[in-house]
Amino acid sequence: MPATVEGPDFIALQVKDVPAAAAFFEERLGLRRAPVSPPHAVVFATSPVPFAVREPLPDTDLDGAARPGLGVALWLRTTDADALREQLVAAGTPDVTPLQDSPFGPTFSFSGPEGYRLTVHGG
Repeated sequence: MPATVEGPDFIALQVKDVPAAAAFFEERLGLRRAPVSPPHAVVFATSPVPFAVREPLPDTDLDGAARPGLGVALWLRTTDADALREQLVAAGTPDVTPLQDSPFGPTFSFSGPEGYRLTVHGG
């Protein structure tokens, strides 16, 4: 029987400033650090899939990218999309879109660390 993939198991955003990106996810989104992270990254205690910010891999030129992550849709789940959206707006987060209904509950998008486009959905 051929080997198969079960699904995503780990997601990491490559960033130039790991401490600033980690602070954004902690302070604005409420993520908590996992007990252990490698020296070049900050891993968060998210479920079902672990999430991290990390230094760029060798030969990754983030300065030459039109926008980091272009073409990848990263969705984050929350229990209260409206309240989180208001928190992000109050904190001056760039490009926060209006709340919209979707098949996955209320959604909105915003620009996260270093220009990554992130979408939030839920309650």
